[in-house]
Amino acid sequence: MQKLNFPSYSFRFKNSENKVSIFDSIRKKFIILTPEEWVRQHVVHYLLEEKKFPKSLINVEKVLMVNGLRKRYDVVVYNSNGSIFLLIECKAPEVKITQATFDQIARYNMTMEAEFLMLTNGLNHYFCLMDFENEKYTFLENLPKYNHKSI
Repeated sequence: MQKLNFPSYSFRFKNSENKVSIFDSIRKKFIILTPEEWVRQHVVHYLLEEKKFPKSLINVEKVLMVNGLRKRYDVVVYNSNGSIFLLIECKAPEVKITQATFDQIARYNMTMEAEFLMLTNGLNHYFCLMDFENEKYTFLENLPKYNHKSI
């Protein structure tokens, strides 16, 4: 798999029926290794190891309803009160981050109302702080580290 723009992490892999799987510590199972999954697993390790978020507040690949349609989000980090702190959209490295990609995460966030957004293809990362009152977002250099008092 391609080197991504994240620190190096150690992953568990498994070969089965000529397919490589990677262990997802959040879902607690092996997942077929696709380019997007490679990015998602780097994001999960980044949240756990760099940003120090507790595993218990992270959720991966769940269905949500957007305008009556079933969609899947990639990664969510919850606040301890159950509200959503961070919504993350992962793309494969060869997928360019475009306005359409931002529109996708913005549509999801109309339902989810996350405080922060992260959009990544593993090579380029974008971080936003939401301002629902003024219906806009501000780009950030990085995400805040976990702070149990603020979350």
